[in-house]
Amino acid sequence: MQWDWIWKAVLIIIIGTFLLRIAGRKSISQMTLAQTVLMIAIGSLLIQPVAGENIWVTFGISAILIITLIVMEYVQIKSDKAEALITGKSNVLIENGQLIEENLRKYRISVDLLEMLLRQQNVQKLSDVESATLEPNGQLGYMLKPEAQPMTKGDLQQLVNQLQQLQLSINTLQNNTNPKDNIFQEVADKQHQTPPPKHLE
Repeated sequence: MQWDWIWKAVLIIIIGTFLLRIAGRKSISQMTLAQTVLMIAIGSLLIQPVAGENIWVTFGISAILIITLIVMEYVQIKSDKAEALITGKSNVLIENGQLIEENLRKYRISVDLLEMLLRQQNVQKLSDVESATLEPNGQLGYMLKPEAQPMTKGDLQQLVNQLQQLQLSINTLQNNTNPKDNIFQEVADKQHQTPPPKHLE
């Protein structure tokens, strides 16, 4: 009985982990189309040597695939045109709370699917969305209108500062008000604080 499949399986795990580590540590949802194709291809290739005998050829092909991917990613960094061609660009699905139906049809995204993606981000109404884009990795990017955005720590601090300024202004106004000028106080005291002209008493 041949036992070479044991060391082949162990070697596949070790080399496969090493190769995928070189390829990058993105999750499936963050992968580009090229990266997804590469991972599927490597998965198919790495399992072949268990049944066959060409294990080193398989590792060589996997290495070539990953080197090709790295070169493609480097080209994308250097050239915007290459990036647009290989990865694609973000596309607007919602603009100022309005659906861009042409782009929804183009990318085969139903309104129900779009609403589901927004609900997962705690967005309650389409009209609250200033802009939403379909990113090259398939995820949804969005920006809420100013009135729908949650309060940030900076907003809270600004509000506290305004309240402190208001309190300071009120205190200053109260300090500048002379209680002796209060005509209601004159009634309580039964005398004028500031004597009026005698002919008007």
